[in-house]
Amino acid sequence: MKKYRVKIQEIIENSHSHLTAEEVFRLLRETFPQVVRATVYNNLNALCEAGLVRKVSVQGMPDRYDRIRRHDYLVCKACGRLVDLDLSDLTHQLQRQVSVPFLSYDLKLVYLCEQCQKKRNEGDGIESSPPVGPRSH
Repeated sequence: MKKYRVKIQEIIENSHSHLTAEEVFRLLRETFPQVVRATVYNNLNALCEAGLVRKVSVQGMPDRYDRIRRHDYLVCKACGRLVDLDLSDLTHQLQRQVSVPFLSYDLKLVYLCEQCQKKRNEGDGIESSPPVGPRSH
């Protein structure tokens, strides 16, 4: 139903985090207690296909959903934490290096967040390469 789709988009637009489908489901149930998970997944897929919501996939982690606003991500290799990163638009630079026109790009810089760096330094066995990019806040 359209009311679910509108509310799901509103939840994502107003969120200050990168929500999983399960988190969207729990938040949607606050308004529509009768909603089922399949409705959430179907509507999230429809919103992504329509270009109204951005799906962020990180290997080994559940997909998360975000606003469409142009931005990139820092992704912690150990825990999957996502941090928004506002880099300048690289479209023109990338287009000069690619022989075919492209529609968009999705940039994820992989690093170790501060908590995972501490665990690694304390010898908790996180096996990973050294952090890349700025430190997490």
